[in-house]
Amino acid sequence: MRTDRRDFLKLSALIASGALAGFTPASVSDKQRSFSLCTNTATLNSNPGFFDLIVNSGVNVVWMPLFLNGYYPYPIEDIQLWTERFRGKGIEVQILTVPLGHPGNSLGGLPEFESTPKHWPRGVDIDGNKYSGTSLHPVITQENISVIQKVAKSGFTKLFLDDDFRLARTPGKIGGCFCNEHQHEFLHKYGYPEKDWDQLKQDIKGRQLNTLTRNWINFTCDQLTNSFNEQRTSSPEVILGLMVMYLGSEKAGIRLSDYRGSLIRVGELMFDDHAMSPVKGKTDELFSALFHRRFVTPELAYSETTAYPADQLSAKNMAAKLHITTIADIRNTMMMSGLEPFPFTHWETLAPTMKKAAAMHKVIAGEKPEGPFKHYWGESSRMVGDDKPFSLFLAAGIPFEITGEPTQDGWTFLSDFDFHDAASNKLESKGTTFVYRAKTDKKGSGLRFVPENLNDLYTFKHEIIPQLKGIPYVIEDKPVVCAWYPKIRKVLLWNLSESKESFTVQFKNRKRPVEIAGLDAEIIHL
Repeated sequence: MRTDRRDFLKLSALIASGALAGFTPASVSDKQRSFSLCTNTATLNSNPGFFDLIVNSGVNVVWMPLFLNGYYPYPIEDIQLWTERFRGKGIEVQILTVPLGHPGNSLGGLPEFESTPKHWPRGVDIDGNKYSGTSLHPVITQENISVIQKVAKSGFTKLFLDDDFRLARTPGKIGGCFCNEHQHEFLHKYGYPEKDWDQLKQDIKGRQLNTLTRNWINFTCDQLTNSFNEQRTSSPEVILGLMVMYLGSEKAGIRLSDYRGSLIRVGELMFDDHAMSPVKGKTDELFSALFHRRFVTPELAYSETTAYPADQLSAKNMAAKLHITTIADIRNTMMMSGLEPFPFTHWETLAPTMKKAAAMHKVIAGEKPEGPFKHYWGESSRMVGDDKPFSLFLAAGIPFEITGEPTQDGWTFLSDFDFHDAASNKLESKGTTFVYRAKTDKKGSGLRFVPENLNDLYTFKHEIIPQLKGIPYVIEDKPVVCAWYPKIRKVLLWNLSESKESFTVQFKNRKRPVEIAGLDAEIIHL
């Protein structure tokens, strides 16, 4: 994407006006917010002024792609030249790759590199169709090892396996490569006869979580974990990270517990205004980030703050994503838009929002949100679910907390797959009430039906308010995320409406009014 004269003038005016001033790019401590930008040497070479824009924007780290889908489109020598320029301004530079290939157009600007090279074995889907990307064979792991060794030799210390490190082609799919090689390896490993292969495919299509599918999912996870470990140990001086896709988990070959202690870029999906503008788009995005944070510490967590195509996510929606990172206590925001830059005028909105988000994050860093509404993503959702969470409760103005197991209190919101486990007693409550949205004739103690729409959730909210003792909540029926940090007596409110809204936080006998701009967030001391 080349800037025309109008864009260049806008860019120059932004820098000259000081609109992007306020940050001094520098290393940050673990407790502070860091902002990363993914860009490439071709964009920097062809866009005069982009370097100065980045330097003045508040970005701490620039990530450069080196190896994409099996190709080297950017010479390492060019990357090193730009690295020296950024380091001269106090900005760190590191490397990212697309290690397995993406199953569809995800780069933009380089169509010749969208498919993996011919010497990489193609993946085979469950119906026997061949495809490019997100499949793993030994030759691919070995080639990625050579990339990491090249990165280490060039003096870089961090590398992200990006966009994405997974073995499912899309969210919600039960992944893995069904080629003859993997078929024979799987059947031999578990001692299954040939006839069980057809049964496995039938069970996967039916999303049946049984011993056969569980073994297939573990087999797929083992492949990805082993590849990651081989790459990591090949050059231990390079810290390796992985991008895990929206709600990425075991069904996609990502056994998240295997990557504790690694850099993890949490999964998001709302890359354009069509996806991000609805309230549920924003709560789904937050839900995924909160789920992945169960497996990574704040200091090692990175966001997937992405616009794609580059000009299809508005500045206001991209800035709104920064509040997701704050609420989930993800210390590193990573912004990208494929290989083309998002509109340079976005920085007029992003730069001040980054500054505000960093200040807010400093207040709540290390604190855990608590509340009666429980965020839960169970085994069935992770293993065979369709990645459609019951997330809209996050917009009801009631505090929430993240749980890995059913708790002893409050209301736990279940996906349809986790609800079926609860209804059949495979998932047992320790005291919490399971809230579900699926229309069903199944009834049971500890189960409560609430449709996933704001009106029904507001009705449910007012029903339970008398039971909330010593817990703050938003009085109004407006879409707002309410994160409650009792140890520091603060509430973070994220306004999910695009217009300025007035909210009132009720806490014990006190009411605290606050006005919040559209899609913005504020912290209130109680």
